[in-house]
Amino acid sequence: MLDMPILETARLRIRPFVMEDLADVHRLFDIERQDADLGTGSAYSEADRSHWLQWTVLNYVQLARLYQPPYGDRAVILRATGRLVGSCGFVPCLNAFEQLPAFGAVDSSVAQTHNTTEFGLFYAISPAHQGRGYASEAAHALVQYAFQQLRLKRVVATTSYDNLASVGVMRKLGMRIERNPQPDPPWLQIVGILENSS
Repeated sequence: MLDMPILETARLRIRPFVMEDLADVHRLFDIERQDADLGTGSAYSEADRSHWLQWTVLNYVQLARLYQPPYGDRAVILRATGRLVGSCGFVPCLNAFEQLPAFGAVDSSVAQTHNTTEFGLFYAISPAHQGRGYASEAAHALVQYAFQQLRLKRVVATTSYDNLASVGVMRKLGMRIERNPQPDPPWLQIVGILENSS
């Protein structure tokens, strides 16, 4: 099995979600963040969030049994207090990356018709805890794991033009920033690319 270990940084613990996190997950995703980063634009009820959390927990086990990459959300916990302050993780990104110069686009003004898959990185921190470097710290730990343990060639992160905080995290990670000339989809407007140098 390919189990992702709990990752620890100076201030954070990055671990799988568990069902006991439901109240905190509902508070974070549906009350504080209102699910904005997931693109739904609306909050889930606690019962609906419970279904999402069950799926998330089962996903860890099934992917590990199939020796697949550890895709999915991980809890970002403050080590000092044990408080859940965010979510981060890996996701398969299926998009038209070839429309970007970094992926070989010849004419970036023309939308590409073929999609490719990249190994995506994501992070979201509670508004009450933003601006303290937690997203950068969590993302850095994930990148180290991806490059050192999974031996990935590269990771990408995507966001919209106006998400300057996310672009800031990309820059702190040392990602090359690409601006997509095509406005859609909105989560692919900005792409950060980090190559494994080892």
